[in-house]
Amino acid sequence: MKKIAVSFFTLIFATYGAMADTNPFMGEYKNQIALNIGAGVNSGFIIPPPTQFVPFVLLHVQYSQPTTFFKVPARQSINIGQTLGFGSKYGWDWDKFTIPMIFLSEDIALAHGDNWYVSVGPGVGLQAQQNERLGAKLLFQFKIIGGYRINDHWGVELFVQHFSNANTARENYSYAFYGVGFTYSF
Repeated sequence: MKKIAVSFFTLIFATYGAMADTNPFMGEYKNQIALNIGAGVNSGFIIPPPTQFVPFVLLHVQYSQPTTFFKVPARQSINIGQTLGFGSKYGWDWDKFTIPMIFLSEDIALAHGDNWYVSVGPGVGLQAQQNERLGAKLLFQFKIIGGYRINDHWGVELFVQHFSNANTARENYSYAFYGVGFTYSF
């Protein structure tokens, strides 16, 4: 119970620190596009340890608009992505997981400064086909982001992204990625 209380108060203080007049993701602009590239990790954890990188890549384009989440700066996004597998490693044939996907996400700023931000982002979407790794077309996403706005238009983000079916199917080994994103706000 003590851990839950500490986590709750930490979230409240982090959220209070994130309140702002302008959106830390895109400043005064109302639109943003991003190109995200991620390297796959063979892990079932929400935050995967960076120990078992695999021949699996995520490419996705993201369109975002500013919003708030209980008065905390946020951005809502639609994402169109493609996973690409190359060969076998750790007992998985990664070629079988070359699948397009589409998902909606909401990134919520936990803390930020003038040019930097840290955020988390839940999301939900679909992949074009189910497979033995996820066992469902339905996807749930969780993302942790550290971002830096280079200038008014351009930014760069480092992220950890996790996709799962949230136990809606028998198989749920998840997809996990470490990556970099490049944003353009307009």
